[in-house]
Amino acid sequence: MVVVGDALLDGWMTGRCDRLCREAPAPVVDVVAETFVPGGAGNTAVNLAALGARTSLVTAVGDDDAGERLLDTLRAAGVDVRHVLRVPGRKTTTKRRIVAGDQVMLRFDDGESRPLPDDDAARLSDLAAFAIRECDAVVVCDYGTGVLAEPVRRELVRLRDRVPLVVVDAHEAGRWRELRPDVVTPNAAEAARLIDVPALDRGDLDGHRAALRGASGAAAVVVTLDRDGAVLFDGDAPMHRTHAHPAPDNFTAGAGDTFVAALTVAAAQGAPLAAAVEMAQAAADIVVHRPGTAVCSRAELVERLDGGPSAAVSVDELVRLVAEHRAAGRRIVFTNGCFDVLHRGHVAYLDQAKRLGDVLIVAVNSDRGVARLKGPGRPVNPVADRVAVLGGLSCVDYLVVFDEDTAVDLIRAVRPDLYVKGGDYSPDMLAESEVVREVGGEVRILDYLADHSTSAVIDRIRTTA
Repeated sequence: MVVVGDALLDGWMTGRCDRLCREAPAPVVDVVAETFVPGGAGNTAVNLAALGARTSLVTAVGDDDAGERLLDTLRAAGVDVRHVLRVPGRKTTTKRRIVAGDQVMLRFDDGESRPLPDDDAARLSDLAAFAIRECDAVVVCDYGTGVLAEPVRRELVRLRDRVPLVVVDAHEAGRWRELRPDVVTPNAAEAARLIDVPALDRGDLDGHRAALRGASGAAAVVVTLDRDGAVLFDGDAPMHRTHAHPAPDNFTAGAGDTFVAALTVAAAQGAPLAAAVEMAQAAADIVVHRPGTAVCSRAELVERLDGGPSAAVSVDELVRLVAEHRAAGRRIVFTNGCFDVLHRGHVAYLDQAKRLGDVLIVAVNSDRGVARLKGPGRPVNPVADRVAVLGGLSCVDYLVVFDEDTAVDLIRAVRPDLYVKGGDYSPDMLAESEVVREVGGEVRILDYLADHSTSAVIDRIRTTA
């Protein structure tokens, strides 16, 4: 992986605060520790390296103490810094935060945002060209500190066709339209600026799809929504929504860099973008619950995806949890299935189901149940694996395994507000429909995604084996 963009140095001064100073009504922080870590494009590079990617950083820093400290921290994290340009007389951008307890008291920034002089920009363009000769992906991190001057942008555009995957994370994504990115990752405010609207319509995010893709020139757009997760617009595929596990705002520094890094690693290895943004959301959820500018490692991400917060619960525990959610006024959505060989159709319909309510419960057929329903050779994946994969989807809140041929008994116990199934069913085909109505719920059939069935996937595997 090659990261090209604005790297900076993040400083964190931590201590105690229990008094005001005499000169002014200002808090006094007794600093007990100070740490420095890479920020901006540097943090993206460090996260890529932590996720197992061989990572090079192309950037320009000052020929100063802050620049040297930034390079030292990057080397210690396993990032290749041979393509970093040291510019005499330029001040390395530094952001220092003073923290008392878990509260950020003050942030003060130092550095400059002037574009690189033409000679330095030309040198950085050469370094970028050399670095991306044989890379699998380029991540452009444009945060407006002047590193990505016009000569650098033009060189990246010239070399575009040599790069299999280009991801752009920029405050002004429209500047990179000519690059034809595979993915751009604006936040909500950046996306609104990109299409020249005061704010995104959260009630009709899909209505912004065409404008966002057109203004960015990207094949796919991922809009990050902070504590509301993220939204993926990938060509004509159904909108995909991830769901975050929110943390206090003072714990979210650099979470966007982690999100971009995990998305890029997954997409570069051939994962569908819906799966890639799920991995990205899981990685971001890990770091937002830590203070400072944090990093997600490959081992942590694998552990999260393999047994995260959506692990299976017992029926009795599920009934108790549902009662708590219902008392809080939340809408309960329920679905069931085998989910043997999870595919794009499953992910799309589960994502759509979650958007219809507040809590999504997925009931999974046991191995004996799948064998009775599907016949010899099924399931392909045992129930423990099927539950683990489903638990990695941010839209899934609870999983429960059942052994019966239908989910009728579970529905009587849970009493969902909404029972949903994929578009290859009709209400009359479902044994559960009558019971759903008996307990006061509604049956809803969701969109059908053609040519995305488990049987079709298995047939393709057998044909090509």
